[in-house]
Amino acid sequence: MENNILSDNEKELYKRQLMLYGFTERHQEMLKASTALIAGVGGLGGTAAMYLAVAGIGRLILVHYGTLTLSNMNRQILMKHNLIGLERIQQAKDTINAVAPYVEIETVNVRLNDQNVEQLLSMGVHIALSARPNFYERRVLNRACVRQRIPMVEAAMCGMEGYIFNVIGGITPCLECVFPQDDPQWEELGFPVLGAVSGVLGCLMSIEAIKIITNYAPPLMSKKLIFNTATLDFQKLKIFKDGNCPVCSSI
Repeated sequence: MENNILSDNEKELYKRQLMLYGFTERHQEMLKASTALIAGVGGLGGTAAMYLAVAGIGRLILVHYGTLTLSNMNRQILMKHNLIGLERIQQAKDTINAVAPYVEIETVNVRLNDQNVEQLLSMGVHIALSARPNFYERRVLNRACVRQRIPMVEAAMCGMEGYIFNVIGGITPCLECVFPQDDPQWEELGFPVLGAVSGVLGCLMSIEAIKIITNYAPPLMSKKLIFNTATLDFQKLKIFKDGNCPVCSSI
């Protein structure tokens, strides 16, 4: 932990969050010592990545495939209009480092699959955030995180609605328990997006990640938060482990 002791400059930088009741320099040092893998840096993951960076996460591994399109621009706050057609992952890094130059960022321009996910998680990852726009990559990440006992924050939105829950291998239900079959409303590129809704959910993801990393406050455990921003209804629902889950029942 010696290399993660806060400097005087860092104490000033994080002065306002160190005013939080019960949030100490030790919590801040734990953030500084941590690495988060962000699977997807669109409207959801990009927001989460930015707020983890400014909160003081030490290292981010950004995983996202593809180039920027015009239709991305209603929600992807890390991107710039004049860079449409270029690789999104590098733009995400540049934007975050312009605000938080002290955060180490690695970028990987790939789609997650069973062949590359284990290697990505072996890069010193302490927590993963699941923000890819398809169930295939989410399930890949879920399986690997459960196997490696790496906590995962799972969240998705559609239109004005969203959900979030945490996957802690051997303790909570996993993604496969909650969604044994793909939900057709979450088909990639097939659902509506209001940018502010993905921003709200991205902020919640970063908060849950910070709580899990630092143990500052209790994270969602075996509960799923669902919300509808059209009506401003928020609910926490109990979720259950599936005793026959092919992913986590033996953990």
